[in-house]
Amino acid sequence: MLQYHTRPVTAFQQNCSIVWCDATNRAALVDPGGDLDKLLADVEQRGLKLAQIWLTHAHIDHAGGAGELSRTLNLPIIGPHPGDQFWIDGLPQQSAMFGFPPAEPFTPTRWLHDGDTVQIGQETLTVRHCPGHTPGHVVFHAPQIQRAFVGDVLFAGSIGRTDFPQGNHQHLIDSIVQRLWPMGDETIFIPGHGPESSFGRERQSNPYVGGT
Repeated sequence: MLQYHTRPVTAFQQNCSIVWCDATNRAALVDPGGDLDKLLADVEQRGLKLAQIWLTHAHIDHAGGAGELSRTLNLPIIGPHPGDQFWIDGLPQQSAMFGFPPAEPFTPTRWLHDGDTVQIGQETLTVRHCPGHTPGHVVFHAPQIQRAFVGDVLFAGSIGRTDFPQGNHQHLIDSIVQRLWPMGDETIFIPGHGPESSFGRERQSNPYVGGT
């Protein structure tokens, strides 16, 4: 069965999730933006074997620790979509701009596209390309546990910002309505910031996408 544990990291309180297969204890980190010592302690505490890094997008608070973690532990970086290449290239500038520790640029081991899958141990998740917040943003869907790791596409009561370079408000709304809602109202999503919610709850009450 797929398990996960979420820990907020960095001054931006970004939700990094450890996702693991309990049959094999192999794990992936979704969006290790920083505080790597805390994340690795969480992995060790659970007796897991960290095997992969998964990125929803390449903003500093989500991807800032990925290069160092990949280099020091020889881990593949999976994602995001190639549309975020310019954000990856700009990680050193992002870290300076927002007061983060220096971030190492990197080349993902594997880019992701809509409809791809990722696998950890015996568990498979589906990838959906959800542009708008960034052009290369992806979401990881685990239907076997009715969960989705959505990065900064959707939040409890809000949606992702679209005022960054190459952000697009209409693309974001389309991503939510066309890519997230079909996952089902009962699906619980883990956002990039703040508490979990369900797609059904947001369809009813979210002031930006309620009633869609």
